[in-house]
Amino acid sequence: MATNITIIKRTNAGATHGAATAPAHKLPGWLWFIALWCFGVGSAMSLGFAFKLLMNATLFAVK
Repeated sequence: MATNITIIKRTNAGATHGAATAPAHKLPGWLWFIALWCFGVGSAMSLGFAFKLLMNATLFAVK
């Protein structure tokens, strides 16, 4: 039994738009680290602020 294998090399002309091509510019790793760190710190601070507001609201409601 013989197996026929055909290898086709695709070029950018035959690829679909945006699916097989890399983005024109990528952010460097250190910039991703800083962006995610800032997002994490901001999220933690906003969650703490919301928790503080809810705790103050419920503590004053109990009194």
